[in-house]
Amino acid sequence: MLYLCIPSHNEAPTIGVLLWRIRKVFREFSREYEILVYDDASTDGTSEVLAPYHKVLPLTVLRGEQRVGYARAVDALFRAAAQRTRYPRRDAVVLLQGDFTDQPEQLPELIKRFEGGADVVVAETAAVASAPAAVRSLGTWARRAAKLWPVRAQLSVPGVADPFGTFRIFRITVVRDVLRAAGEAPVTEGPVRVANLELLRRASALARRVESVTVEPRYDVRPRDTRVQVWPDLKAIVQAGWAARKRRAVTPA
Repeated sequence: MLYLCIPSHNEAPTIGVLLWRIRKVFREFSREYEILVYDDASTDGTSEVLAPYHKVLPLTVLRGEQRVGYARAVDALFRAAAQRTRYPRRDAVVLLQGDFTDQPEQLPELIKRFEGGADVVVAETAAVASAPAAVRSLGTWARRAAKLWPVRAQLSVPGVADPFGTFRIFRITVVRDVLRAAGEAPVTEGPVRVANLELLRRASALARRVESVTVEPRYDVRPRDTRVQVWPDLKAIVQAGWAARKRRAVTPA
C-alpha cells in the first residue's frame, strides 16, 4: 500500500485536480494506494473541494480546526499512515505538495526505486526557468549555506544534492522508527525547508538505502504566488544548522 500524504493549506484551486491526476496515474500504473490529506485550517473552500472526491477515491481528510503549519501537518499524516499499515516492510508514505509543484506523473519512477529496495527515495528538483525568482534565489543561497564548514554536516544528507524538497517516499518501517525516536514530539519542526531537511536527516540515519531521482517541478501551472520568503527562510535554514551543531557538541560520545 502507498499512502500519498498531502499537507494542504488554502489549495482549493489545485487540490481537486491534483487528486484526479493521481487517480489517472494509478489507473495506468496499477498499485494499491490511499490518499491522506491534512487540511490545515483552510479558509478558501479547500474542504468543500475535497468533499466529492470521497465517492471516487480512497481518500481520508484530516481536518485541523486551528492552523498548525507544515511540520505538524506532516507529523499528523505520518502517524495516520503508520497506524493504517498492515505490511510496514512493503508499504510506503509518499509525501508531496498540493499545489502542482510536485507532479503525480513522476510517481512511477520514484515508486520503482522504492520497489527496487530503497527505503527512502528523494526527488531532487532540477533548476527550471519557470521557477519564481524567490525560489531560484533561495535555492542558490541555501546551497551556498550548506557548504559553509561550521554547519555543512548539519545542512546536508550523504548522497542527496537537494535535501530541502518535499517530494519523497519513505518505507513505513523507517517512518515507524522515526516516530519511535521522536516519542511524543513531532517528527520534524520548523518552516517548510527546515522541516524537510530535518525529516530527511532523521529518516536517512535509519534507512538501509537512500536513492535520488532528478525531477522537474512545475511552477508555471500553479495559480497562486510562491510562499517562499527568501531571507526569513534562509535565516531559518542557517539557524537550524547552528542549532543542530550545538546539540551535537553537547551530546556525550
